[in-house]
Amino acid sequence: MQLILVSAVAIVDADGRVLVQRRPEGKPMAGLWEFPGGKVEGGETPEAALIRELREELAIEVDPACLAPATFASEALGERHLLLLLYVCRKWRGTPQPLAASALDWVRPVALHALDMPPADKPLIGLLEALL
Repeated sequence: MQLILVSAVAIVDADGRVLVQRRPEGKPMAGLWEFPGGKVEGGETPEAALIRELREELAIEVDPACLAPATFASEALGERHLLLLLYVCRKWRGTPQPLAASALDWVRPVALHALDMPPADKPLIGLLEALL
């Protein structure tokens, strides 16, 4: 079985809202809302992968010290298995731009339940609510 390691982040603004992005057309799970992030490439730490992904996807810069590990999800995907590591970040440089998404939105943690999100993201919502 192939293990897919993904780092994602709940970016939290001063009002306690979380940034989510909508997966673009042509991608698997297009139209679903997700936490920003992506696959950890060979030789990368989860934090380095997340910093790279945030630069590529949102045009923001994040210091590794500003990434706090929060929780994880484990999801079977047929012959593959997804391990999703979720961090929380409250400090970044730049204004998030949807470079790799069809839309961005700032939502209250409780409102995440109403969004159409990938199966691996759903179990993270309750813990995220408790943390924030």
